Amino acid sequence: MVRITLDAGTGLRYGRGMDRLTLRRPDDWHLHLRDGAVLAAVAPDSARDFARAIVMPNLVPPVVTGAQAAAYRERIRAVLPAAGFTPLMTLYLTEDTDPEDVVAAHAAGLVTAVKLYPAGATTNSASGVRDFDRVRGVFEAMAGAGIPLLVHGEVTDADIDIFDREAVFIDRVLDPIRRATPGLRVVMEHITTAEAVGYVRADSSGRLGATITVHHLVINRNHILAGGIRPHYYCLPVAKRETHRVALVEAATGGDPRFFLGTDSAPHVDAAKETACGCAGCYTAPVAMPVLAHVFEAAGRLDRLEGFASLAGPAFYGLPVNEDRMTLVKSPEPWSPGARRESADGPVTIFDPGFPLHWRVQPS
Repeated sequence: MVRITLDAGTGLRYGRGMDRLTLRRPDDWHLHLRDGAVLAAVAPDSARDFARAIVMPNLVPPVVTGAQAAAYRERIRAVLPAAGFTPLMTLYLTEDTDPEDVVAAHAAGLVTAVKLYPAGATTNSASGVRDFDRVRGVFEAMAGAGIPLLVHGEVTDADIDIFDREAVFIDRVLDPIRRATPGLRVVMEHITTAEAVGYVRADSSGRLGATITVHHLVINRNHILAGGIRPHYYCLPVAKRETHRVALVEAATGGDPRFFLGTDSAPHVDAAKETACGCAGCYTAPVAMPVLAHVFEAAGRLDRLEGFASLAGPAFYGLPVNEDRMTLVKSPEPWSPGARRESADGPVTIFDPGFPLHWRVQPS
């Protein structure tokens, strides 16, 4: 097999036949690790493949102060001894958030960003924002300190169809926030629509980015609903029509550095998923990079995977790229990560992409 160097600056290589790909170790710019027994069960999957991760703060109770973020970081580190994994902590924005605490926590290196959940939009978002005028001061302080705002982009109005909530949020909430605070750096998290892709592409400020998940690149709403309800494909924002999935694939594989990987891997024990009112979230961490390799290869753009997974995110956050490497290998026979991860609170089902996995991460 012949090795081809695509970019001597990044070290990206693949072989003819596309059966081996070496790239800089990726980062996950949107990750749920939970707490307690589930944290202990799932954190090693992310630490195995990713060097850093933006960790979501929607625990119960939520992480709302710098001191709470520091304590949560220590709980994560305690279950990952010597893993070479850096959790980048976030604060959960509430209408009572103190701007001074946010700025101080960021300056002290305790937090990397602040997360905006519209109240009621997703898992553990009851403490989120209802009146956006009450957090204007926080936005202004963040803009002044260069602290990114991470946005769960959905309105929660009862009269708005769940499949339209992201597009409406852009018009009613996000664009007015950015116009009122033009210096604010914003990441549109886990985008799911062509409208969100278009909004990012139309921006020329250099202060807007978007994460795209693994599962939204491979499922549409039919996967959740057609032929029976499949709770382990239910997530928020909910997967949309196939046209939107295609737009996301084009954005992720197109080489635009404003789009980067945020898996939104969101574990729940099966008892919380397989019930009359199941929780939203797909546990993708164990298969994230193999699924991405499949998607990028299918698009004929495997050479752009490193940009999406390893380079664009650090560039947006102003962080150095990782120096160590990851190798993905493709084999004729498919492999399986297993069906579940076991925890003391119950099993957590691993996301099934719906196709055989031929790519896998080579153990280091």
